[in-house]
Amino acid sequence: MDKPDQTASPTEPNTRKLPRTVIVLGLVSFFNDFASDIVIPLIPILLATVLAAGPVALGLIEGVADAVASLLKLWSGRHSDVMSGRRKNLAVAGYTLSNIARPLLGLAGSWPMILVLRSIDRVGKGVRSAPRDALVADATPPGMHGYAFGYHRAMDNGGAVAGSLVAAAALAWSGLSLTEVILWSAVPGFVAVLLLGVGVKEEKKEKNSTAQTPIVLPPLRWSVLSLPMRRYLLVLMLFTFARASETFILLLGHQLGVGVVELLLLWSTLYLCKAATSTWGGQLADKLGHGTLMLIGWTTFSLSFLMLGIVEQSAGLWAVSIFYGLCTGMSEGAERAIISDYAAPRERGTAFGWYHLMVGIAAIPAGLLFGSIWQFQSAAMAFFFAGGLAASAALLLRVWAWPVRKLRGSEG
Repeated sequence: MDKPDQTASPTEPNTRKLPRTVIVLGLVSFFNDFASDIVIPLIPILLATVLAAGPVALGLIEGVADAVASLLKLWSGRHSDVMSGRRKNLAVAGYTLSNIARPLLGLAGSWPMILVLRSIDRVGKGVRSAPRDALVADATPPGMHGYAFGYHRAMDNGGAVAGSLVAAAALAWSGLSLTEVILWSAVPGFVAVLLLGVGVKEEKKEKNSTAQTPIVLPPLRWSVLSLPMRRYLLVLMLFTFARASETFILLLGHQLGVGVVELLLLWSTLYLCKAATSTWGGQLADKLGHGTLMLIGWTTFSLSFLMLGIVEQSAGLWAVSIFYGLCTGMSEGAERAIISDYAAPRERGTAFGWYHLMVGIAAIPAGLLFGSIWQFQSAAMAFFFAGGLAASAALLLRVWAWPVRKLRGSEG
């Protein structure tokens, strides 16, 4: 892939406003995650209580779901590049599929059925994510990608806060059952699809002889990627083995005797912390360098999981979850902004597809490994393992795959 433009100064403070397309895509993510997080925090509780399934089942469900999504993201991102950057239709299709399948989780009568429906939900995520990320990058001026992706992650996390709070309120005061609460998640999901369909406008390509020329992209081979991107993706893949699903934090709370409503409040607080630092972290990443924020995020992730391994009471679980949320939110935008740094505009969909694919390849073994260590050893051992692996990935990022050094020699 082409080398990124190195003309923009990473130290210039960014005061420009985000484009309308980025704002609307953020709102789409807010309502989609609103719908999603009415449902997702209830899955480990359903498995542990109603369906009598353990951490291995949870690890398998989350691992397979994430892998299915990630394997499709390479195809969808590449396809959006082949279609001359026409990405919106893929995004609409993906959001629609997810918001049809997700409410049906409330009707599942066994954990294999949850696995199937969760996978269909993630098929939708796989179809939409790379084209949507490329839409964000396409619409954002140079030097603002960290800000744009940080804002997008803030809206994502804000939707998770709203969804889990609504679920907690409904279970505490409305008298609705778990099934009914999950079915009601279809409402904000429909709003997300409507917003995307009506609110995002793609620029029409001029019909001239140049536009009629077929798009020729580099071969879809790993070797075509630049060496810095390949190193970064390999280290990111290693880190994914440590990045166990956050639903395991809820399962830990359930083991400690925390009630369902309090677990939903914990989940909403975690994502509120992420939302509080995501936009600011993205702006800081544009100023200091994307790699710097990544290193901070991965290091604090390691510390958080090591601390989760020694938590024995509800108060400790709350404290560590808040620390984890604040630090993770700060670095989320930088992780994707690095991809837009490396990729030429005509290849952004493919680049984000590779990013999601590498994460997905590790998803199934990561979920199974974490769940198996938990079930056959202990929860503490699983969190210690993940924390140690995250520390190793952070070290490799700094000494072997440092993206800032590759992009801007003055920051090495």
